[in-house]
Amino acid sequence: MRRALRRRAWCAVAVFVLALLGLDRLFPLPAAAWPDSPARRPLEAVVVLAEDGTPLRYWPGADGAMRHRVTLEQVSPLYVEALLGYEDRGFWWHPGINPAALLRAGWQWLRAGQVVSGGSTLTMQVARLLDAECADRQRNLQTCATRSLGAKARQMLRALQLEWHLSKREILTLYLNEAPMGGMVEGVEMAAQSYLGKSARDLSPAEAALLAALPQSPSRLRPDRHPAQAQAARDKVLDRLVSQGIWSAAQVQDARLEKVFAPPLRSRVLAPLLAERLRQRGLKAGESVVPSLLDAGLQQRLEQVLLDRLNTLPEQVSIAALIVDNSNGAVRAYAGSADFGDMKRAAHVDMVRGLRSPGSTLKPFLYAMALDQGLVHAESLLVDAPQNFGGYAPGNFQADFSGPVSVSEALQRSLNVPAVDLLERIGPERFAAQLRGAGLRLRMPANAAPNLSLILGGGSTRLEELVGAYTALARGGEALQPRLQAQDPLRPARLMSEGAAFIVREILENGGRPGAPFRESQARIAWKTGTSFGFRDAWALGVTDRYTLGVWMGRPDGTPNPGHFGANSAAPLLRDLAAALGPQQLAPRRQPASVQAAPICWPLGRLAASTPPDQCLQQRMAWLLDGAAPPTLPERGATQGLEFQVLLETGGHERVSSDCAGPLARPEPAVRWPALLQPWIENAQRHPLERLPWKAGCRGDAQGGPSARLRIVGLEPGTVLRPSPGQPHIRLPLQVLGAQGAVAWLLDGQLLAWQEPAEGSARRAPLLLQPQRNGEQQLTALDAQGHYARLRFTVQGL
Repeated sequence: MRRALRRRAWCAVAVFVLALLGLDRLFPLPAAAWPDSPARRPLEAVVVLAEDGTPLRYWPGADGAMRHRVTLEQVSPLYVEALLGYEDRGFWWHPGINPAALLRAGWQWLRAGQVVSGGSTLTMQVARLLDAECADRQRNLQTCATRSLGAKARQMLRALQLEWHLSKREILTLYLNEAPMGGMVEGVEMAAQSYLGKSARDLSPAEAALLAALPQSPSRLRPDRHPAQAQAARDKVLDRLVSQGIWSAAQVQDARLEKVFAPPLRSRVLAPLLAERLRQRGLKAGESVVPSLLDAGLQQRLEQVLLDRLNTLPEQVSIAALIVDNSNGAVRAYAGSADFGDMKRAAHVDMVRGLRSPGSTLKPFLYAMALDQGLVHAESLLVDAPQNFGGYAPGNFQADFSGPVSVSEALQRSLNVPAVDLLERIGPERFAAQLRGAGLRLRMPANAAPNLSLILGGGSTRLEELVGAYTALARGGEALQPRLQAQDPLRPARLMSEGAAFIVREILENGGRPGAPFRESQARIAWKTGTSFGFRDAWALGVTDRYTLGVWMGRPDGTPNPGHFGANSAAPLLRDLAAALGPQQLAPRRQPASVQAAPICWPLGRLAASTPPDQCLQQRMAWLLDGAAPPTLPERGATQGLEFQVLLETGGHERVSSDCAGPLARPEPAVRWPALLQPWIENAQRHPLERLPWKAGCRGDAQGGPSARLRIVGLEPGTVLRPSPGQPHIRLPLQVLGAQGAVAWLLDGQLLAWQEPAEGSARRAPLLLQPQRNGEQQLTALDAQGHYARLRFTVQGL
């Protein structure tokens, strides 16, 4: 009998097992239950992460649910303790169902005549979440929580099946990611981010208890809508945890002090346009979690600085900014627009990638190239005067000219004429090709080739390409293309030599003066501004030891923004961003072996040690590259150099010309300033021999000096001008006689007009002089040969 009973028992067990195996085959686990199932992918919300794992932005899955999948290790142990202590203390040992809990639930049902508690285990809750009837997330979640006996039996069988196929950790992970948390929010990580603004790994005891209670009734307990009910449910969890000895009374008492509050449920967004850019990458690669190299803390500071600045700008002006790590090209902060929610500013247009005119921001690369080619040193003499380059006559931003300037001054003050002069000598095509090789592409209008306007913004480029090129100033001449993700390749490209990078950075940071003390503070930054034609784009680029920063400001549709330019709008914002970077470890600046400091002389530009004292009209300290001190650039069209001979009459006190020199006249060496600089050179600055008087009746026409052939007609020196009676303005037509080629008219150094002679004639249209202020003023007419006429007059009565 006993053997028969054992056989029957084993048969029953075998039948039960076979039945379970049959049911397992007939009703397999849903595909979504398997951790690596492809069926999960359409349902996965896409999330883009900062480098430290902070979410930047979420997109819902195909079912509309917002979830961020995490592993058990990525969730605070406090939450796991609260969840298991409240929901299922026997989770780690039961086979999917808890007989004791089921017996208790049955007894309560019999006594009360209705279901009081369901006796569900955590595994059974996972089974309910995976139930086919609950697969459509658009259905009311209450249909998934039915307590009918049939539904309960189905959940129990599915729970046994889950325990059969999955480990306890895998089942618990399913719950962490699938539990309903209110609205379309699912999973503990998404709930923590949405309601608490933090990751689930950083939960406090009170927050852990709150999220453990939330799935009991997600709609009724949402902390953003029903904070009082949510707090009561949280306190219920805390009471159970302390009664079961899981948490101490002191720990629970502290947790009760925290008030439950959550702002209205919304997607918290950082770097939204970068996140969208990386999301597109992730979709192509089939990724639902897309990492980046962004620094979340730095990004928050960047966005706050931009928002603070918006109040000072017209309502349709936007801002873009980029911060790149010099060591590896990693993009640490990225703002494609200033306020992602402001549609008036075309907030969805990513101006980090927008093609815009770079204005003067390319000038540092031009001067670095000129240094590397041996055309100049840091204090080479350049000409800032009206010039015509084959029909192209650039002016300066302030419309005035300074005459003699050094390379350092021309770059620091962003003067246009010296830059165009250098670009013509280097060649626009060569300049554009070298930039392109370092990742900075200059796009020209259709069918146009690179030309001299390139250096003033005649092409177009992107903010990210500009920032990448500027990293060369901090990396010894090697530029890095900005990298958004760790898998992006590191692509260094030589843009300039180490010595040229050092000199240009010194100019932009310290003014280019050898011996100037380094600014050992967080404000140590080399910066350059730019403004495109018509005030359409305002730029500022900056380089620190650790970061390269770039700012663009303007209207995305290209409409002019008068009154806003690089120096007054973008540069202050750049300084605010530099301050927001916080203190930096500043190592002493290392001077490359190829760079030396030495005194040089103007106007020849040579080393002072190799220049005769009487030819050193002005001495300056300059940075030299490879010990070279190239002479001042040759003048266009000049028939002689800056060194010339002065004929002196007997006794050496008077000058004579060659056609009236006596037999005892002797030549003496002298130097002169370039012809186009003559109007700016005072007599005391000229060579002593050039200042000697001419012998009576024996005056020559020195090249570049005031010419007897060039004079202004219509206004006499010392004239006092007043408006005609009843007229508010003065309108005076003037002519210039004896000029060769084009004539530039300057009033107090500012360009009034540029006149070309009429075709086939030396005559020009009159200049209409219209003074705008009272007081003494200076009028200059300068021709293409450097001859000039100058007079002073006074205006009264305006």
